[in-house]
Amino acid sequence: MRIAVNLLWLAPGRVGGSEEYLARQLTGLPHDAGIDPVLYSQPSFAAAHPELAARFEIVPMPFRRDWRGARVIAEHTWLAARTGGAAVVHHGGGTVPIVTRRPALLTVHDLQYVSAPERFSPVRLRYLRTMMPGSVRRAAVVATPSQYVRASVVDVLGADEESVVVIPHGVPDPDPHPDAERIAAARAAHGLGERPYVIYPAITHPHKAHRLLVDMLAHLDRDVLLVLPGGVGAAEPGLREAIAAGNAADRVRRVGRVERTQLDALVAGAEVLAFPSEYEGFGAPLVEAMALGTPIVCSAHPAIREVVAGAAVVVEEANGTAWAAAVDEARRRRDELTAAGAARRQAFTLEVSGAALAAAYRQAADRS
Repeated sequence: MRIAVNLLWLAPGRVGGSEEYLARQLTGLPHDAGIDPVLYSQPSFAAAHPELAARFEIVPMPFRRDWRGARVIAEHTWLAARTGGAAVVHHGGGTVPIVTRRPALLTVHDLQYVSAPERFSPVRLRYLRTMMPGSVRRAAVVATPSQYVRASVVDVLGADEESVVVIPHGVPDPDPHPDAERIAAARAAHGLGERPYVIYPAITHPHKAHRLLVDMLAHLDRDVLLVLPGGVGAAEPGLREAIAAGNAADRVRRVGRVERTQLDALVAGAEVLAFPSEYEGFGAPLVEAMALGTPIVCSAHPAIREVVAGAAVVVEEANGTAWAAAVDEARRRRDELTAAGAARRQAFTLEVSGAALAAAYRQAADRS
């Protein structure tokens, strides 16, 4: 069964968790499933994902400019002309072109534009409000990363319950798993010494709530650091202001984007992974922390609760005092939380995710 996978929306390195989600799903597809995906992507995708280039055919679009207008034009012309023979066209970016000739599987990562429209530019918000409802209607099957998003798609966009499925994130085991030497090297590279630290790997988007962890530092032991890997988002100026205004600026380490093996070492060496995000469709760093044996403290957002399923300390209050108390609790319960995380992460393997994707392709094909 030939599957055309529309990845034209995906600008490698710039779209965050949605890129990782789709790439890992495809990696997890069973080799013997009788499914033959062809990936249609931006020209830089193959170099960014050699593991997929080695396994699947990748067809780069002729436009090199990373611009939404060019992508939309390409979807309706260049892509449409090349996918007529596919059993299913998988649109991974949340929308389906207005004219589509084959059964579509649509991936909806979240509906944050509905719950927090103020976080979107007027142009982006207008585009999503215009395209999302129709895209869900045009899709034969809608895939979501969690039951929380699935329920949102059904309740908010009126999708048929039977056509909306959950394809969980597939998170690979760290390769190689960080040992003491690699953790020490990562600590040294970022000037952490032997001090304990809390880590939060996230782009500084407004909903990620970094400032809450800066407030938290005032209520933790003076020896504890806050390590913040990740790129720059719209909340960056506010975060910098909060760090400068507080009395713990010397305890915050901004390490920027770091490559995967070093990030794994930093997470593995942390006392706790904190995850104060106010909105998620899933939250892959939670499962990555479980795989690395790091206890988790997280917000009470429904999708986050769904992922951790008891394998974390969940914080109901959005204040620094409550988060500091939760970090102290997680440090005391480290062995218990690490064991619970190791068990929970088995629900989010590459194999589980890939099998769910294969089933969604078959369901979409059956609806043609």
